[in-house]
Parts: sequence; C-alpha cells; structure tokens
Amino acid sequence: MLNLFTLRRLPWVSDGQEKVELTAAELESLKSELSELEERESYLKAQLEHVDEVLRSARLSGYLFIRSRWAALPGEPPPLDDAEVDDWLPRFVVLQGACLFFYLLSTDLSPQDSTLVADIVEVGSLPSYTREFDETHHCFYILTRQGLRFECSSTSKTQVDSWLSVLHIDCRSEPEEERVANGSSQSDTVN
Repeated sequence: MLNLFTLRRLPWVSDGQEKVELTAAELESLKSELSELEERESYLKAQLEHVDEVLRSARLSGYLFIRSRWAALPGEPPPLDDAEVDDWLPRFVVLQGACLFFYLLSTDLSPQDSTLVADIVEVGSLPSYTREFDETHHCFYILTRQGLRFECSSTSKTQVDSWLSVLHIDCRSEPEEERVANGSSQSDTVN
C-alpha cells in the first residue's frame, strides 16, 4: 500500500529522519503534477455530482443503442432500406423534466443531443434484430415533429418496455377518456 504513495526517486520514510533534496526543476515538476492531479480531481468530482444529479432527478435513464433517421421531405424518394447497415451507437439516454437527453457516456457533463418531449409526435415498437454473438435487440422508435426519428434498442425487453410505457404516458396530449371515445386507444401515435 505504501508503494502507491512513493513519488519517483523519493523514498517513503516513516520516521521522517531522512532529508530529501530536490532541484528547482524537480520541485517545479512536482508542483505541476500536483496541479494536474487537483484539476483532474475537480473534473472527476464534477462528473460524479452530475451523474448523481441526473440519476436523482431523471424519470428514466439508461444505456440504449441509438441511430437516427430523417423523414423524407415531400417530393424526395423514400429512404433506402438500410436494415443491413449496423450504425447503432451506445448512448446514455435520460428522460429528465420535459426533455430527452442523449449522452455519449453517463459521466459526460453535456449531452450530445436532446429533444423536447413536447416535440415527440409518435412512439412505437420496431421489430427485433439479432447482432453478433446471437444477441437479440428489442427496438422502439421516437419520431419528432421535425421529422427526426430516433431508433432505440436494448438487449433487455424490460428496459424497452419501460421506455415505451413512460414515453407513451409523457407524450400523450389528450386524456385517456377522450382517446377511448375517439376509438384511438390502441394507436401508438401521439398527437
């Protein structure tokens, strides 16, 4: 354990009787190292506080594989079938307040992307697919009013079901009684 605290060329002395002489360059080097370590410690504390805050205040969070697609504009040909393209990227997704955040890692201080829950017009299931090592991924999608479609997947069906359930509840704009009266209670479309 004491070896962890031994600085280069400086012996660990428990009785404090040995005198160590350092050159000015060595002293500056040690000061620089200490400064860098303090900065790193500060950054790691900020990351930890951010993760703690996210996990405390998020309605739902977790790692999902994500890919995004834009809807075809009027007059454009339909998008090519890209089912064979493996462009799924792991992202830490957080539903917090009125916003859905996409982080590269759970420890990132700033999200890579975000969308307002109010901008989500449709949420639904997608067919499962199998990746390498015979892992089945269960999928769902989130469509925004801007035409951006987030396709999300996870090996955990429970995780996908949780996301679908929470997003369906959060994205509904009309009460359940009105949807039943309109005959649209089975629809995945959120208006």
